[in-house]
Amino acid sequence: MSDSETTTTVSTAAPPPEDDSSATDIKKQERNAISFSIWPLTQRTRDAVITRLIETLSTTSVLSKRYGTVPHDEASEVSRRIEEEAFSVATSSASSEDDGLEVVQLYSKEISKRMLETVKARSGSSANGDNSAAKTVSADVTPTSMASEEVLSSVETEAA
Repeated sequence: MSDSETTTTVSTAAPPPEDDSSATDIKKQERNAISFSIWPLTQRTRDAVITRLIETLSTTSVLSKRYGTVPHDEASEVSRRIEEEAFSVATSSASSEDDGLEVVQLYSKEISKRMLETVKARSGSSANGDNSAAKTVSADVTPTSMASEEVLSSVETEAA
């Protein structure tokens, strides 16, 4: 093997790092290059969440059994407002260093909280609301936990 062949082979290799901090920086860059973030949500995911909220509020569900159903038109308006407010709260708490999981969890909790507040206020203002169905709702299944699961399911569907 001649010297020129050896030189050619060696010249294609990257020089070794000069100190440990350079090696650490390179490792961090490699991890950042393959990072995955689920926040902010795509518009498609947000629309899916709104659709699911409308369905939950306007059709028979654990929530409607306890608080009554909301007419479809009203459910549409309320769902859009709830989603926009929850998205705004979650976005304001997001940082560029997060992978987004904590932000999506906050988004989900905000939607659940606002949805529950809305249906409670609506059923409280209804003079002839029948709350007898509340006795049939299982203690293990709460409207808040169901809404959180629905939001996370929509996000998982979008990520797939």
